Amino acid sequence: MTYAARNLTTDGRELIAFRVGDQEFCVNVMSVREIRGWTPATAMPHAPDYMLGIINLRGAVLPIVDLSARLGMKPAEPTVRHVIIVAQVKNQVVGMLVDAVSDILTITDDKIQPTPDVVSSEFERSFARGVLAIEGRLICLIELESVFPQEEREAA
Repeated sequence: MTYAARNLTTDGRELIAFRVGDQEFCVNVMSVREIRGWTPATAMPHAPDYMLGIINLRGAVLPIVDLSARLGMKPAEPTVRHVIIVAQVKNQVVGMLVDAVSDILTITDDKIQPTPDVVSSEFERSFARGVLAIEGRLICLIELESVFPQEEREAA
């Protein structure tokens, strides 16, 4: 069975999983444009704490966000082992610094469990689309449009 036929018959979706600190997250693979190695970013004055700066991506200015800090976790200390996931969020392209890309998953909607009510803040509930329990791992499915609201994407 071809990939397209498998996708049509199972209603599956592909997600890219990555690590931030000791947690795993995933996003829809269709929003990912590329994955690249860490490149030091040029800091921007008065930028939010989670904004590492900007880089030149083939002639385009790309804002780089420390996804760990953006999600309320301990800020990352970028090394050559870190990667940047370049993603399309509505009409803005943004680079997200993560520890590593770990997997590409094909799942069906019935595998997505609701985010537990005990999640600590409204912000966390807004970006967490659900949780996947796969092979003994818990992977939080995040909604990039919630992590990067329109007014913040325009500021970048």
